[in-house]
Amino acid sequence: MADSSQEYITHHLQNLTYGKLPAGYVRVNKYDGTETELTTSTWTIAQSSQEAKDMGFMAVHLDSLGWSVFMGALFVWLFSRAAKKATAGVPGTLQNICESVVEFVQGMVKDTFHGRNPMIGPIALTVFVWIFLMNSLKWIPVDFIPGIASMLGAPYFKIVPTADPNGTFGVAIGVFLLILFYSIKVKGVGGFAKELSFTPFNHWLFIPFNLFLEVLGLLTKPLSLALRLFGNMYAGEVVFILIALLPFYAQWVLNIPWAIFHILVIPLQAFIFMVLTIVYLSQAHEDH
Repeated sequence: MADSSQEYITHHLQNLTYGKLPAGYVRVNKYDGTETELTTSTWTIAQSSQEAKDMGFMAVHLDSLGWSVFMGALFVWLFSRAAKKATAGVPGTLQNICESVVEFVQGMVKDTFHGRNPMIGPIALTVFVWIFLMNSLKWIPVDFIPGIASMLGAPYFKIVPTADPNGTFGVAIGVFLLILFYSIKVKGVGGFAKELSFTPFNHWLFIPFNLFLEVLGLLTKPLSLALRLFGNMYAGEVVFILIALLPFYAQWVLNIPWAIFHILVIPLQAFIFMVLTIVYLSQAHEDH
């Protein structure tokens, strides 16, 4: 039972990984233990967690990437549909939801962002809704989509992109690039360099110390964004998997309250990511 439980947990936490295995690599069939040696370098889907590790940095998590793109496309489709069917009369349900979200994000931008940039609102809206939709995949029972994928021949399949550090770091690095872009655009290359060199101590003797503090603070921004979101989503996913290992009656007793709890966690994590994005972009627009 312990071995099967461990295999179940490992299976549900493993991504569908596509990468390159070198020539001479020995692949072991996890079902019958037979070994096959590759004669040439091969791009393939990993059949075990060890193969996924051996594929290295250039491996791609197909499930995280696919669901991220799908939820992003869903966001664009829903809001474009609401915009095309918007009416000044009695609004429909979709229009009400979209307008409420837009007004909520607009209010947060007005309260938090202190510069002048018409792009901050759309950026904040995209970050909030996209992350919310990716997080919301956690409400789907943990065995449902992986079970379908297994019947179709996929060895592993995770559906929550934000429970994968590659997914959260992808979004966080995008925000980080925007921070650098607007810092240079607003302050100029020289102004941005001076800010890093003469903050917090405005003296040339402290330039090395200032650079260490400021560069470290700059690099911790994407780290804090990515790791906070990943940690919360991954922990929630692990709990759902552990609940699924319990007897059927215990699953219903625990699974429903935990899913209800995630009604708060899922939008909260999207909200925190959005607010920090606005704050960081606001700091990038401050011209001392």
